[in-house]
Amino acid sequence: MHISKTGSVLEADLHGLTAEDAKRRLEHLLPHAGPQVREIRVIHGYNGGQALRNMVRVRLKHPRIASKLVTLNPGETRLLLAPPDKKQNR
Repeated sequence: MHISKTGSVLEADLHGLTAEDAKRRLEHLLPHAGPQVREIRVIHGYNGGQALRNMVRVRLKHPRIASKLVTLNPGETRLLLAPPDKKQNR
């Protein structure tokens, strides 16, 4: 997974990962994204099948995810984040 940051937005590119590996990595990233991070743009692609897209849009659950936005780009999903819960990081 390749991660880049621009301001308060992280971009996570999942190309080349299995759905389970991508899910595990995103679940690790979510609680460790700093409080200044308000959004994660997940690039999952769409030409190679729908497993990554479905994992992000349907199966991925985390208390930090406030909402998921489907974009006009079918290979991307935006995760809008709630501020981190201080209890999560203990």
